[in-house]
Amino acid sequence: MIPEVVQAMVRLLEVKDLSTAAHTWRVVLYTRALAEDANLDRAIVERLTYAAALHDIGKLDIPDAILQKPGKLTDEEFEVMKTHTTLGHDHLRGMGEDDPIAVGLVRHHHERWDGLGYPDGLSGESIPLAARYFAVVDSFDAMTSIRPYRATIGERAAQAAMEEIIASRGSRYAPDAVDRFRSLYDAGTFDWIRSHFNDKSQVPGYAGLDAVDLVLPPSRG
Repeated sequence: MIPEVVQAMVRLLEVKDLSTAAHTWRVVLYTRALAEDANLDRAIVERLTYAAALHDIGKLDIPDAILQKPGKLTDEEFEVMKTHTTLGHDHLRGMGEDDPIAVGLVRHHHERWDGLGYPDGLSGESIPLAARYFAVVDSFDAMTSIRPYRATIGERAAQAAMEEIIASRGSRYAPDAVDRFRSLYDAGTFDWIRSHFNDKSQVPGYAGLDAVDLVLPPSRG
């Protein structure tokens, strides 16, 4: 998928979901940091970058009243919200995208290690590897960013998010994914991302891996 198409879809989602461009940058950069820490090939890192940017593309088809609701969703509304995973998968396949990393991450990033997630109730290592790791990334960013139901973020949000993720290690989240994310968090690897790409910051347009390279700190390994 060419960068211009990814950028256009991300912008559509930002308008639809009332999210910020900073959210996209954060999940992309968290994902990239994990991939680089695992010494993955550059081509795999690029594929993961696209997948992370498009992880919620299925929300384009979720009604605004549900997507932008400031309060808790009803059970019926949550069932509709859950379909964004399969809708996103269908969007990518309809565009001719068949990269298993991209379609697997988009479809399965809400699966749980214990099998209680959605849409397919996969468990353990039957969940695609990229989706298992991205589940931690997505949850951390959701707990540390502004959302329709949460206008402000406390100073301890990041630490509280890590504590919740660690508590769900082996149930909601894959143990290895939690351990690698925790290691990078404890080392301060993510601090600059949360600081530089906060929800009120002006960020560059997403234009693929080269754009990511332009904003990474020069001190990275």
